[in-house]
Amino acid sequence: MAIRPAALRMGDTIGIVTLGSPLEPETIRTRIAYLQGMGFNVVLGRHVFDQNGYLAGTAQERAEDLMGMFADPRVKMILPVRGGVGVEGILPFLDYGFIRDHPKLLSGYSDITVLLNALYRFAGVIALHSLLLLDFRPETPAYNFDQFFSATSSLAAPRPIANPPEMPPLVGRGTGTVCGPIVGGNLTSFVGSLGTPFEADTRGKILLLEETHEPVNTVYRYVEQLRLAGKFRDCLGIVMGECTNCIDAYGKTYQNLIDEVIAPLGKPLVTGLASGHGTYKAAIPIGACVLMDADNGRLTLMEPAVTA
Repeated sequence: MAIRPAALRMGDTIGIVTLGSPLEPETIRTRIAYLQGMGFNVVLGRHVFDQNGYLAGTAQERAEDLMGMFADPRVKMILPVRGGVGVEGILPFLDYGFIRDHPKLLSGYSDITVLLNALYRFAGVIALHSLLLLDFRPETPAYNFDQFFSATSSLAAPRPIANPPEMPPLVGRGTGTVCGPIVGGNLTSFVGSLGTPFEADTRGKILLLEETHEPVNTVYRYVEQLRLAGKFRDCLGIVMGECTNCIDAYGKTYQNLIDEVIAPLGKPLVTGLASGHGTYKAAIPIGACVLMDADNGRLTLMEPAVTA
């Protein structure tokens, strides 16, 4: 069973780090002010505002900031400012044994996907596919905050994972019910880890995938790479999230890809989950056990992501 970090409570301290691409300093400050206005204290990594082209400092510097947050007794939760690119570069510099002994909540999506899955695989710690610091602003839908705070503070289980009323419900594509830990996240980032020591292990797991700003033929390429790498063969079931702002290609849509490539794999399949880069973001605890009813289109979190 995976390690559950301590729950987040109002007034706790959140550590802010930049682990991949940089973000404009004024945007970071504005989002921090919003987080503080919600009642949280904040501490910053030394390299939060660093900018070196498409990276925020060296891989070692970004890894040191992250490890510093795990070591800081004041910090209850770690919140990256954004994803972007480069998060995989910090993975060799992390002390997974120390993280296992000092587990803390960490949330994110996009390129943070590779970190979430590494924390689960190598430290055994549940991490949250949910909001980044970038999302703490007035325009963020209430559903996203409700999902985030339920996952980071609620000990209730089982608990359904469902889309907001503003979206169509999940669609079950059949082949029964399975139960197991959920892994995955952003497709591009997930594929980028293949062939490295840090690729995710899908054996006996439910695999979540979502994507953004890619033409459908590129999405197909990535899906085929996962198939050839055995990731679909080994998984228990598949949850397909949104392909946000993805472009049709050669007359084919993302839905066509699901119908023609994913469904024929014969795995239990649920589609249409609000996730990652979409307007609405379900909170998915990577490493937590999920019951997937592929006949009726239901996902149920079977254990809390946190402990008291």
